[in-house]
Amino acid sequence: MTATALSDEKTALSDNKTALSVNLNKIALLRNSREGNYPNVVEHAKTCIAAGADGITIHPRPDQRHIRVEDVANLHQLLQNQADIEYNIEGNPFANAMGSYPGFMELVEQHIPEQCTLVPDSNDQLTSDHGFNLSQSGDKLVPIIERLQTLGCRISLFMDPDIEQIKLAKDIGADRIELYTGPFAAAYAANSDNFDELFRSYYDAAVAAQELGLGVNAGHDLNLENLGKFREIPNILEVSIGHALTVDSIAMGMGNAVSAYKNLCIK
Repeated sequence: MTATALSDEKTALSDNKTALSVNLNKIALLRNSREGNYPNVVEHAKTCIAAGADGITIHPRPDQRHIRVEDVANLHQLLQNQADIEYNIEGNPFANAMGSYPGFMELVEQHIPEQCTLVPDSNDQLTSDHGFNLSQSGDKLVPIIERLQTLGCRISLFMDPDIEQIKLAKDIGADRIELYTGPFAAAYAANSDNFDELFRSYYDAAVAAQELGLGVNAGHDLNLENLGKFREIPNILEVSIGHALTVDSIAMGMGNAVSAYKNLCIK
């Protein structure tokens, strides 16, 4: 069995259950607001795992505004002995070195995760807010995808629910896509008139991806209110949730928040 196949096996959930990967960026952001190491990112990862999380996600950026280089190493050390927990590092594959940040590809190669989610964000973006336009960047991604797959990483591309773009993701060798769910979450919260049409676009995109042989993940602004609706789409393999889960943790405690999200992922 290849490393990528083993990685798939570690997070594949039967009966249309969805793996929950907790993004710890906001824990790191809170820590960085003061000197010291409080809250401790690794200890919060342990809390998430104990509460039932299937994976840990981080998105290290060159300015290290939240996740720092040492966090990537420390979490790798924690998770390499956790056979059932996926390590997912996401970020811009074209991000170059800046200060102590060695560059995204170098960072991933030093601390090889089970899954690497490639995201087309720039250094000055507040957060990820769109998927790849593979008509423009696809050729540049091909050698990056091949390089990371050689290391044993499963590759997921951050994508909008655009079927033609998703076809290109398959063509350039991606293993999965992660549907960018920001517009879905905004429309759900606003009870928008076009919500049903928008939701249908996500549904159709996910099904099209699956028919092409791509696994489907999802993430961005998913929360306890909208996650159940999104999971009406069949065979979503994984959701990555950080911001809302961290906010819920303030009122609920992190273990309870993880459990609440996990319950929505297995119903």
